[in-house]
Amino acid sequence: MRTVHRGRPKVVVVTGASAGVGRAVARAFAARGDRLVLIARGRAGLEGAVRDVEALGATALAIEADVADPEAVEDAAQRAEDEAGPIDVWVNDAFTSVFAPFTEIDPQEFRRVTEVTYLGYVYATRAALRHMLPRDHGTLVHVGSAIAYRGIPLQSAYSGAKHALQGWHEALRCELLASHTRVRTTMVQLPAVNTPQFDWVLSRLPRRARPVPPVYQPELAARAVVYAADHPGRREYRVGGSTALTLLANAVAPGLLDRYLARTGFDSQQTDEPARAGEPSNLWAPADARRDRGAHGRFDAGAHGRSLQWWASRHRAALTAGSLAVAAFAAASGLRSGRGPAPDLAHPARRRPAGRF
Repeated sequence: MRTVHRGRPKVVVVTGASAGVGRAVARAFAARGDRLVLIARGRAGLEGAVRDVEALGATALAIEADVADPEAVEDAAQRAEDEAGPIDVWVNDAFTSVFAPFTEIDPQEFRRVTEVTYLGYVYATRAALRHMLPRDHGTLVHVGSAIAYRGIPLQSAYSGAKHALQGWHEALRCELLASHTRVRTTMVQLPAVNTPQFDWVLSRLPRRARPVPPVYQPELAARAVVYAADHPGRREYRVGGSTALTLLANAVAPGLLDRYLARTGFDSQQTDEPARAGEPSNLWAPADARRDRGAHGRFDAGAHGRSLQWWASRHRAALTAGSLAVAAFAAASGLRSGRGPAPDLAHPARRRPAGRF
């Protein structure tokens, strides 16, 4: 369903826009009439994303660029400004990964994951800020993951990159607040999402890779990104009950969670199907250069399109106010009924004399 945008259409840049969450994010902004600038490596995927945006009545500029190349990202940002207009929102989503035990990941592969998944955000943000700060206007939204707080087995390179993103984002946010600029930055921590990455991630697992259940649809992630772009005052947003529970468990009992993931983390990231020889990998070259992969992966049957946790997160102020109102009403009702609050037996004036009952 098309939404109505309040005010002028915004210029929104999305990296990793050719597939998965980035593709769904592009659609979500297009649905309300924003102008999109789509950055990715895969030509076919970018062309498909442009068709999606135009089908929703919006416009899109597609730019083929690798976010691991800082000069390419700077050029893309300048082109976005020149051809689409002043950038209002920049969404960082591009990433890559390797599914394998740490000892089976080559140093060059580890470096590549870090350059795309961590430094790609850094380079893109520098390029965006170069335009936003002089205007004192703009919003940065970084797509993160529960893995930013809780590393998991078989994804050591990705876990490290997401942890780095978290620390970098916190430092950047503090600097922006100290400078009193109106440019804002926020982060959206996602759960497992049904995207094509599990068909093109470089994997050395004996069975086909899969997201750890529960799995959510990319449209839920996209709605969260759009909401975060419109409400960047909060330092981060967490999407999905599994994300909230994982971060809580890691804060309370990280050692216990280590043992749990050591026991379950290998099987939960693999299906029962044996790995297929010759499957594409997008680590070094785009897997959607010749074939459009879209936003969804092969796990539609078990993926959730909604999240009660995300609804509660968006409405937490109203829920808190409602809880306080209920508590106040209950207290007032108790006073009117004559019960009043429970006596404080520890207070000297309220103690009964010894020996009396």
